[in-house]
Amino acid sequence: MKFSFSFPFLLVLTICIIGCVKLVHTAPTKIGNGYSLIAIEESPDGGLIGYLKVKKKNKIYGPDIPNLQLYVKHETDNRLRIHITDADKQRWEVPYNLLPRESPPSLKQTIGKSRKGQLPLLSNQKYSGNELMFSYTSDPFSFSVKRKSNGQTIFNSSSEDSDPYSNLVFKDQYLEISTKLPKDASLYGLGENTQPHGIKIYPNDPYTLYTTDQSSINLNMDLYGSHPMYMDLRNVNGEAYAHAVLLMNSNGMDVFYRGDSLTYKVIGGVLDFYFFSGPTPLAVVDQYTEFIGRPAPMPYWSFGFHQCRWGYHNLSVIEDVIANYKKAKIPLDVIWNDDDHMDGKKDFTLHPVNYPGPKLRAFLKKIHAEGMHYIVINDPGIGVNKSYGTYQRGLANDVFIKYQGKPFLAQVWPGAVHFPDFLNPKTVEWWGDEIRRFHELAPIDGLWIDMNEVSNFCNGLCTIPEGRICPNGTGPGWICCLDCKNVTKTKWDDPPYKINASGIQAPIGYKTIATSATHYNGVREYDAHSLYGFSETIATHKGLQAIEGKRPFILTRATFVGSGHYAAHWTGDNKGTWEDLKYSISTVLNFGMFGVPMVGSDICGFYPAAPPLEELCNRWIQVGAFYPFSRDHANYYSPRQELYQWKSVTKSSRNALGMRYKLLPYLYTLSYEAHITGAPIVRPLFFTFPNIPELYELSTQFLVGSNVMVSPVLEKAKTKVNALFPPGTWYSLFDMTQVIVTKEPHYRSLDAPLHVVNVHLYQNTILPMQRGGMLTKEARMTPFTIVVAFPLGASEGVAKGNLFLDDDELPEMKLGNGKSTYMDFHATTSNGTVKIWSEVQESKYALDKGWYIEKVTVLGLNGIGGAFDILVDGSKVEDTSKLEFETEEHKFVDKLEDGGHKKSMMLDIKGLELPIGKNFAMSWKMGI
Repeated sequence: MKFSFSFPFLLVLTICIIGCVKLVHTAPTKIGNGYSLIAIEESPDGGLIGYLKVKKKNKIYGPDIPNLQLYVKHETDNRLRIHITDADKQRWEVPYNLLPRESPPSLKQTIGKSRKGQLPLLSNQKYSGNELMFSYTSDPFSFSVKRKSNGQTIFNSSSEDSDPYSNLVFKDQYLEISTKLPKDASLYGLGENTQPHGIKIYPNDPYTLYTTDQSSINLNMDLYGSHPMYMDLRNVNGEAYAHAVLLMNSNGMDVFYRGDSLTYKVIGGVLDFYFFSGPTPLAVVDQYTEFIGRPAPMPYWSFGFHQCRWGYHNLSVIEDVIANYKKAKIPLDVIWNDDDHMDGKKDFTLHPVNYPGPKLRAFLKKIHAEGMHYIVINDPGIGVNKSYGTYQRGLANDVFIKYQGKPFLAQVWPGAVHFPDFLNPKTVEWWGDEIRRFHELAPIDGLWIDMNEVSNFCNGLCTIPEGRICPNGTGPGWICCLDCKNVTKTKWDDPPYKINASGIQAPIGYKTIATSATHYNGVREYDAHSLYGFSETIATHKGLQAIEGKRPFILTRATFVGSGHYAAHWTGDNKGTWEDLKYSISTVLNFGMFGVPMVGSDICGFYPAAPPLEELCNRWIQVGAFYPFSRDHANYYSPRQELYQWKSVTKSSRNALGMRYKLLPYLYTLSYEAHITGAPIVRPLFFTFPNIPELYELSTQFLVGSNVMVSPVLEKAKTKVNALFPPGTWYSLFDMTQVIVTKEPHYRSLDAPLHVVNVHLYQNTILPMQRGGMLTKEARMTPFTIVVAFPLGASEGVAKGNLFLDDDELPEMKLGNGKSTYMDFHATTSNGTVKIWSEVQESKYALDKGWYIEKVTVLGLNGIGGAFDILVDGSKVEDTSKLEFETEEHKFVDKLEDGGHKKSMMLDIKGLELPIGKNFAMSWKMGI
């Protein structure tokens, strides 16, 4: 990824942000007087349809739309939709073919047309579903959504005179609606932004949603993605209830959270709300991703470590990087090229000298044979160049976004460019063909689509200058060199309400496509802007999958609701600072909630920071090794920061990535769970422990899955970390004899020397692991270990886990295709007997691979006994002579809360050869 603004600009902008984030709009607080509900009745599909009329018109931000159509429907047992639009004219909505969902009734539904006189109003002002209940007040119209089980109000759009917000406002270019909130509600989401206060949405911080090429070093600003969704977590008498609210709208918006209310101010489209009832955080994400699209299946190799840099000048540099990783014995699976491989920074080309086709293909043949993979960047701007085949074919197919009938001209890295219009079906076909052509030139393993907010180095309407070269090859490539004039006289380029774009209320066409430009079928950029990266992602996914029928890997910068159904995401242009390391955790956790679980930040930072980076890189790889997407990436102007550059970082990398590669089967199983349920791979602690309010703001620790907790050092010169432990037993994953037990949530001071990251496994878990290796291809063929974690010294205990394995090149990730295996693991300790067993679905794939379990490690036993039995597929294993039993007593990090030390042991059962794919059962009597 490359930055597009100079450091002086970023510095001025950052200073301005610090001083300007409290910008207050000068318009009156109360924009309108709301609407009256004059008719409502049941719709043919079992919902409600209503008719609203404006109470008193005004012209603030434009005239009110006089008549509105209301549509309400319980679409599932746990999802309620409330859709409000112009009753007389069709308005822009997120295209239904882009994000499939039910269509509301057509406009001018025949409310009461068969009747004369009074229009119908339902006598019952409540509309109940299985989990949620909709109710309304007619004049002025407002609605509320309540949870049926306990009567809790989760949304209330009414406005009192004393409230600092209006009743419903619906104008052509200004929509406003609010909800009251309890002050103890914890809100998450509303991205993409860098949140300095941590994962919780913070009152009075600005939340602007509009896809923008602004570096993630900028705080509280609209960044690359638009996700108008928030999760609301409330604790009522010690019991947690979570729900989510999505506003399906792609237009720019400000969202104002005051602590006791939340207000949307949107510059177009419709109000299309979806409410997801939860009540657990996991259930919320399950329901949300069921609607927006389940996360994409990812290839196994993508969970390996990735290395990239803008500035790998030629192929020999890439080869040297790989060789140095091998020499340092640091795992590496994927090598990346930023635009260095391109000819003149043009998409789908190779530099004839630095990356000649024959040499690159020979290089790829070699690394593919070893099991490594290769990914390159692609920006949407297509260079205007008559000798450039991609451009010629694009013109011939009429694929570009238009301004007054001609392709819109902008500038990005190649110089003058046009932007493909991915809302046009012809563009999708042309893009897929260009991907195919390039794959023949260089058989890449995935695509990195960048700058797709979309980013433009110029502003307004531009022409190519006559008599001078643009760009001229000297100075920063992100300086505009086209001849441009502002386009701000239309209502689309200069709307009446100014969202807080770029943190300074910048014009919404600033450094992007003019918002009066047009897409396919006359769609305005004004409406479709935040969908650009999403539509490109869909086209790229289709193009990649068509090449060989393999599972695509796509990394995208710009995202929208549903992007995780097709692609992974990284958090953009961060900086090599301790603060950016902290911020990365919150952003990664947020994207898990947005349905984009394959996410990570540039390890060690993308922008250069004041040296030395060494200590920071030590700590960053200890966090980044547990990001779902783990990649070191640096800027052209940064010092070299590959992990082998420092001996200390090499040691930390071997340690942290060594554990990652042992956990690959666990990570891959989590990606399967994400694909079928939406569950984030990395998640906040409150996902597992929702009833503990102390965890609701915790942004310095995180869970991998439900039960592996990472507690990293995030500050300079620290060799201890203060970690919050929820109640229960926690075993150190790097030394499973070390244990922490707590009855209440407590902070514990943990030793964390420079090369150490604290990772703990929670009780009641069965964790699948392998030996690890330098490549995922190598690591996944090693024997398995199953770690069974009981509560410490428990005489009664239960543990569970699972394992999913498949042919990771298949486009689908599922059972039933003959190339996948799934196993549930169970364990109990009860009445002096320990039992561990498996239940297999679809055994053939794993059996054909010859995978087997070589060791079972059991944690927390209060004694070891005898009478050991093993059964495989119901038959007793008679010969157990190769088995080895080793025990070691657990060591306590500190005293137990009751002041005592329970005697407890770790048991290793070695020498096993239990086939993955066959049901096994083992049991033994406990002794003292």
